[in-house]
Amino acid sequence: MEILKFKLSGKNAFFKKPEVNTYCYFTYGNIHRVALLGILGAILGYKGYSQMQDILSNKKKKGKLESSYPEFYEKLKDLKIAILPLNPKGIISKKIQTFNNSVGYASEEQGGNLIVKEQWLENPKWEICILLDCEEAKKIKEAIQNHKCKFYPYLGTNDHFADIEYLGVEEAKTIEDDMYRIDSFVFNSDVDILILEEEELNDWKSQGKPTSKGNFKYEEALPYTINEITNNYKFQRFVYTGNLIELNNDRKVYHIQDKNKEEQIEDKYIIFY
Repeated sequence: MEILKFKLSGKNAFFKKPEVNTYCYFTYGNIHRVALLGILGAILGYKGYSQMQDILSNKKKKGKLESSYPEFYEKLKDLKIAILPLNPKGIISKKIQTFNNSVGYASEEQGGNLIVKEQWLENPKWEICILLDCEEAKKIKEAIQNHKCKFYPYLGTNDHFADIEYLGVEEAKTIEDDMYRIDSFVFNSDVDILILEEEELNDWKSQGKPTSKGNFKYEEALPYTINEITNNYKFQRFVYTGNLIELNNDRKVYHIQDKNKEEQIEDKYIIFY
């Protein structure tokens, strides 16, 4: 099976959390699937949330609720995607940025000046893998291979332009084993994280099996889909760990062999969602 690989990065990113009760806006700690589909939709020129204003207006006129998605999500929601964190242990540093909004109508405060704070991710980077098993995935491959996009892709808001580096198309195969090292985000509910003794790890390594990257776990509830009526986020709890894991369902694990910058073969193990 062929898999498209590219690196997604930027100087900063801001994936806004919708629950806000102050003038400080917080970001998710990593890119989530809906935001990534938005970036891919921008590359292909698909419409985004702005079109929903017209759709919602039509719904009110009809007096009934109907299911509808933004164009980018309707076309790309079935893509099989794996997100591999490239920041150490999946942790991206954050910094609060402060802005003055003094357009006059922004606030009823004295002087009409609204002070807004945003939490930005600093120097985020991920490797993105897409399974090339459908027409939309192949369109994305052609666009990224040829460095083309219809709209500028950005990381959350248009203050943060995205850098996209094509890494290649690799052959991958599914594997079955007792334990796995997974290099991508996975559903927390799909895996059991193993804490093994050194002797057990050495025995596993002596069999030529992939070893753990260390005893760490990053976990976060991230948007995974959107509601077909309201378009609000629907969440899944994701985990990224250096430990070996056991799968507790029939998810497929894919093995990729590729070359890093030093021309050394690197094994990666991913699960698509």
